[in-house]
Amino acid sequence: MSDVLLTAGSAPLLPTPPAPWLRVLRQVLNLGWRSALIIALAAWWELAPRLELTDPAFFPPLSEVLAAGWALALNGQLWQHTSASVGRAAGGFAIAVVYAVPLGLAIGWYRSLGHFLNPLIELLRNTAALALLPVFILLLGIGEVSKVAMVVYACSWPLLLNTIAAVKQVDPLLIKSARTMGASARQLFLKVILPASVPTIFVGIRLASATSILVLVAAEMVGAKSGLGYLIIYAQYSFLIADMYFGIIAITLIGVVFNALLQVAERRLTAWKPGAGNT
Repeated sequence: MSDVLLTAGSAPLLPTPPAPWLRVLRQVLNLGWRSALIIALAAWWELAPRLELTDPAFFPPLSEVLAAGWALALNGQLWQHTSASVGRAAGGFAIAVVYAVPLGLAIGWYRSLGHFLNPLIELLRNTAALALLPVFILLLGIGEVSKVAMVVYACSWPLLLNTIAAVKQVDPLLIKSARTMGASARQLFLKVILPASVPTIFVGIRLASATSILVLVAAEMVGAKSGLGYLIIYAQYSFLIADMYFGIIAITLIGVVFNALLQVAERRLTAWKPGAGNT
């Protein structure tokens, strides 16, 4: 039976929208379904130590980990370490985006520039960032500059390579059509190449955001007196196991928030793309 009811001599009656409480219930059920595996993991984390399936001394229940995190929040340590890590990661990530994306666009657009820089790019991108940590510390010291520089270096390669690939993978038919319609080189780049490259560029941006946190935490474990990486390694050495696990959870949550913000930005910048709202 059709959802739209027709009455004689009157306009069609639209179906009655669901009540607000029903929409809220559907959203809650959908969120619960999508979070089922996370909820199951949290339940296992809580029950396994209590049932002595794991050693509670090395793997405490989730409730104890969260209680340790609450204590860190109350005494100010959590904010101190989190703000230090977020500032370093966001700063290095932003610097890498500002220089690597335009450079990647230029390399992808100008073939001769790509041929000239490609050997150096291939050499540097295969040099692990963590292997260069002692070099950064020797040259830049153990302060903030060396850690931010590490993040910039590590984030550069996913940004640069994905941006270059984005420009080179633009549909040739789009380029040919634009040229046929008389578009200048500047118009071709701004109106065709750049918009078509945005989705692939954002793949590199999201990879770089994850890389920034990964590399920074490793750097903080070696040469820092603040940050979540320092908190984790200090808690391990001091046998504050619950604090150590909460530091790991905090890093994970920061990564999730970074990724969510980038997804929002991507949806706004690729609103023209079919299905962009379902990213």
